[in-house]
Amino acid sequence: MMKKKRLSASKASLVLFLCQMISALDVPLDSKLLEELSQPPTITQQSPKDYIVDPRENIVIQCEAKGKPPPSFSWTRNGTHFDIDKDAQVTMKPNSGTLVINIMNGGKAEAYEGIYQCTARNERGAAISNNIVIRPSRSPLWTKEKLEPHQVREGDSLVLHCRPPVGLPPPIIFWMDNAFQRLPQSERVSQGLNGDLYFSNVQPEDTREDYICYARFNHTQTIQQKQPISVKVFSMDSLNDTIAANLSDTDIYGAKPVTEKQPILLTPTGSTSTKVELRGSVLLLECIAAGLPTPGIHWIKEGGELPANRTFFENFKKTLKIIDVSEADSGNYKCIARNILGSAYHVISVTVKAAPYWITAPRNLVLSPGEDGTLICRANGNPKPNISWLANGVPIAIAPEDPSRKVDGDTIIFSHVQERSSAVYQCNASNEYGYLLANAFVNVLAEPPRILTPVNKLYQVIADSPALLDCAYFGSPKPEIEWFKGVKGSILRGNEYVFHDNGTLEIPVAQKDSTGTYTCVARNELGKIQNEVQLEVKDPTMIIKQPEYKVIQRYGQVSFECIIKHDSTLLATVTWLKDNDELPDDERFLVGKDNLTIMNVTDKDDGTYTCIVNTTLDSVSASAVLTVVAAPPTPAIIYARPNPPFDLELTGQLERSVELSWIPGDENNSPITSFVIEYEDGLHEPGVWHYQTEVPGTQTTVQLKLSPYVNYSFRVIAVNEIGRSQPSEPSEQYLTKSANPDENPSNVQGIGSEPDNLVITWEPLKGFQSNGPGLQYKVSWRQKDVDDEWTSVIVANVSKYIVSGTPTFVPYEIKVQALNDLGYAPEPSEVIGHSGEDLPMVAPGNVQVHVINSTLAKVHWDPVPLKTVRGHLQGYKVYYWKVQSLSRRSRRHVEKKILTFRGNKTFGMLPGLEPYSSYKLNVRVVNGKGEGPASPDKVFKTPEGVPSSPSFLKITNPTLDSLTLEWGSPTHPNGVLTSYVLKFQPINNTHELGPLVEIRIPANESSLILKNLNYSTRYKFYFNAQTSVGSGSQITEEAVTIMDEAGILRPAVGAGKVQPLYPRIRNVTTAAAETYANISWEYEGPDHANFYVEYGVAGSKEDWKKEIVNGSRSFFVLKGLTPGTAYKVRVGAEGLSGFRSSEDVFETGPAMASRQVDIATQGWFIGLMCAVALLILILLIVCFIRRNKGGKYPVKEKEDAHADPEIQPMKEDDGTFGEYSDAEDHKPLKKGSRTPSDRTVKKEDSDDSLVDYGEGVNGQFNEDGSFIGQYSGKKEKEPAEGNESSEAPSPVNAMNSFV
Repeated sequence: MMKKKRLSASKASLVLFLCQMISALDVPLDSKLLEELSQPPTITQQSPKDYIVDPRENIVIQCEAKGKPPPSFSWTRNGTHFDIDKDAQVTMKPNSGTLVINIMNGGKAEAYEGIYQCTARNERGAAISNNIVIRPSRSPLWTKEKLEPHQVREGDSLVLHCRPPVGLPPPIIFWMDNAFQRLPQSERVSQGLNGDLYFSNVQPEDTREDYICYARFNHTQTIQQKQPISVKVFSMDSLNDTIAANLSDTDIYGAKPVTEKQPILLTPTGSTSTKVELRGSVLLLECIAAGLPTPGIHWIKEGGELPANRTFFENFKKTLKIIDVSEADSGNYKCIARNILGSAYHVISVTVKAAPYWITAPRNLVLSPGEDGTLICRANGNPKPNISWLANGVPIAIAPEDPSRKVDGDTIIFSHVQERSSAVYQCNASNEYGYLLANAFVNVLAEPPRILTPVNKLYQVIADSPALLDCAYFGSPKPEIEWFKGVKGSILRGNEYVFHDNGTLEIPVAQKDSTGTYTCVARNELGKIQNEVQLEVKDPTMIIKQPEYKVIQRYGQVSFECIIKHDSTLLATVTWLKDNDELPDDERFLVGKDNLTIMNVTDKDDGTYTCIVNTTLDSVSASAVLTVVAAPPTPAIIYARPNPPFDLELTGQLERSVELSWIPGDENNSPITSFVIEYEDGLHEPGVWHYQTEVPGTQTTVQLKLSPYVNYSFRVIAVNEIGRSQPSEPSEQYLTKSANPDENPSNVQGIGSEPDNLVITWEPLKGFQSNGPGLQYKVSWRQKDVDDEWTSVIVANVSKYIVSGTPTFVPYEIKVQALNDLGYAPEPSEVIGHSGEDLPMVAPGNVQVHVINSTLAKVHWDPVPLKTVRGHLQGYKVYYWKVQSLSRRSRRHVEKKILTFRGNKTFGMLPGLEPYSSYKLNVRVVNGKGEGPASPDKVFKTPEGVPSSPSFLKITNPTLDSLTLEWGSPTHPNGVLTSYVLKFQPINNTHELGPLVEIRIPANESSLILKNLNYSTRYKFYFNAQTSVGSGSQITEEAVTIMDEAGILRPAVGAGKVQPLYPRIRNVTTAAAETYANISWEYEGPDHANFYVEYGVAGSKEDWKKEIVNGSRSFFVLKGLTPGTAYKVRVGAEGLSGFRSSEDVFETGPAMASRQVDIATQGWFIGLMCAVALLILILLIVCFIRRNKGGKYPVKEKEDAHADPEIQPMKEDDGTFGEYSDAEDHKPLKKGSRTPSDRTVKKEDSDDSLVDYGEGVNGQFNEDGSFIGQYSGKKEKEPAEGNESSEAPSPVNAMNSFV
């Protein structure tokens, strides 16, 4: 037992030691400093672990390293020293460890296969590279085989095997025909992952003799072709015809029709299979089924869901693709093939293993002599990787001993290091699926402080903006930084300054008095150094008179003013813009010192003019609009647009030019300023006119340049200051000869739509640009920075071509050349495009959070390597969310927030945080395809802030000399509450405040009894909470101690204490109508109190209106109110030291329009009466005619006597008003009812209402406040029909009908 205790104690001391470890130094990237400091070697560049080389090219094995002094390099091959001096084919680049193996001059790549490792060494240690496996690529030929034709019946399934030769790396498979066109694929016909071509069922159109499988070996840029495969499909009709030709008419013949088939799986076979995939890679599962009709494929994961955002379906849902797989993706995946006849399924058991991956990679340590530090190497994998350490490339178990070093599993602990402790350590994490190797050096330096910021550097800022004064420093041990203002100033402290870890002093809001000399002092145990910088705070630039909107007549003069004020030490430049562009180069525009004048204004001067003032530190601008209107016309002269030109003539016709002449029309008192020539291409775009050129108005002949293969017609338009004429009549047509294209397509681009393709697009030539018939395009491409030949295809007159099977996001050189039946256009220029993007592979590393204050934090991260972005880097997204409040320890719904930082930015600010809370965040890189994986969640905490006000403050139990205070804790403590602060003071009848008393109350209290107060005195209370940061906002309340009533007998000496009576008004209720409201209340206290009611509009600052209540009644009617208005009301008692009730709020009902209509004046009623009269008249005429003819007309009248007694309320002996006949008034006033702001009447639980005084009887108020109703115990049920009053119900009754 004692041994176990000692072990636990040692572990605890180790944890404490690690927690107290001093952080390593950061070495600034200052070139001069780096040249002076010694540094162990660091590998900066190396070839990939699995390096497949082109056997036709020289082999270059990269190994670059840096260090001080510069390192030397050596190599091992297959675990033994590789002496490059003994091999004439091998050389090492100067000042580098990169090997060049000369293959092009006689060497053979196969002879240099093996495992290579580079070592970079100097006097402070040795760094090693990964094991680089060199293998030459192989693209073997297809084995010769005799392929038999496939003869298959319509509806049957078919598999065409590809079986490509085994190459290194494996080839890309695709199927094409003899015309080098890809074979179309669909749900019925598709290529499997193994390259075979699967037919779920064959159709007659599948018959062909050129099914060709191609294997492309990208490394050697070669394509191997399999012998063509012939497929012949026999349809039922053709079989029937063949049978009929060979049988007599008496024979029974006929093949069976195509039989529908239920699904069976072509691949994989059987009902189950297994697959092992590595973490982070792409999982591809495939199911291809036969059947007729063609089966559909459906995928599920047994016992779970397919991962969202990482699951994709390819090859018509026959392939399930899950990217970036993890151990959670292990499980059974079922594919189900189904058609109308049934289904088949296959279960694939997937196990996800993992090659080692970093949790914490070791990082370089720069320590001072005597300091402590740690190297931590943590990796994970499946199975769990084994961690081993090396020192300077040698296993640490056999490396020279260092007393300052102790290895503890995945951690090396350094204590009291010395300069001889400098070394490079290697951490190797390996399992059966791979390994990780990381170098991290320990560099022990003893350096006095150095300040890298230039001496007396001048900083200039504008007032009220931030100022950042740099003090870049280095030293070992890490120096402490202090800032002073002035030569003998005191050290700078306080909230007005922000001190950054890199030594920078930030003044968030610089003022004029911030100007001066600032001194930065850096000191450690080896020395001290200081540096001075200068800060100048300048006045901001302002435009004190801005340009104004102007309306000016044509040919007038206008001026815009722009008077500025700026700091006298800054040079200000004023620039004028028109419509956000430079002013026209016109002498009419005169720019003065503080104005812009425009002479002889024309219509073209209409627009927005902007004055921009720039200094070296800031910029301001102001704009105004100029509107140009026409001058009043002269009555004697009429100006109009010119008449159209006429008599157009073409002369001097050549292949590329023609001369056009015309006669101008009448200019209509406004000189013709120009002629616009337009043309029509009757061959390609008949009826569409295009701009050709424009010539001065004095010219009537022009030489026009023409394009080949265009059927030209021309027309001319005259222009003067009034406008444009109508077009002239078209000239005769002129057809030019065909020629080669003069130009190539424009806007050529290469952008991939999928990770394995390149979509080449261009803007096609227009019809007249083709220069001849048969327009086509030659599309060429090759991978950039790879010595490769151009691949070209000729396509029809389209605007897009898709190159498939490309690597993900690599640059390509692209060109598109036009050609027609006469030949090619000139050689096109090359553009750079990229194949398709894929999701980023890795997450940003080294995520660090610096909490600036309780609501703001700054997050840093290391950028991801550009090669892992696999696309155009768009930026980084930071996801962050609050985990819990540290003051309440209660979790809540997680609401993630997202901030996006564009470009290759490596830091950002997180605003709006809640104080004293725990947060998590992660960072993801974003490209054009989407987001990459998230970095590990980073936890950070915000410091305390000041609390919000207490949630409530209630004052109860007033006595002669005491009050009881109760309160609730702040809704947002923003930290640990340290205490509450209560301040109070008396208020006299003139509202003057007495002396202020302050009391501090422990944070765990929620109530307090204040004693020794004055009787019948009003007190005002101020209450707030405090944290260690400071005081929060306060809440106020007022209360009154009870009066010393003379009529109350004081208890005799020695008698028991008697609770004194005190006045109390409670349960103020309101029942509001349109223009009046019934106010009722309950009163407890001395008799013969005189009440008053105060009211006013809610939210208004006007004085309260006061109404005196006659007698000692406990109700009152407020009249003359405004409909639809919210009011506040309170009740008080005269002579009770101003004692009042709490406020209540009610709202009057909306004004209701009268709905009583005189029916006798309605059109429909008059029409109905007329129709009844006409019908009676017709019946009388018919009866008269029949009686005159001697016929009988029996008439039987039936009369039913219906008593319709008036329903009167019963008049009973209990004193009710039975003669009140309005049935609506018998509806009860609900207990404790009041009208809230939404004018709905709510049921309250109060027992103190007027209904209680009537022994549970329904009651109602009249407008004068008198009480009406029946005091019977039960109200009789009213009949369904009767002589009910037709009058509109009273507003109070209408309100109660909503209950």
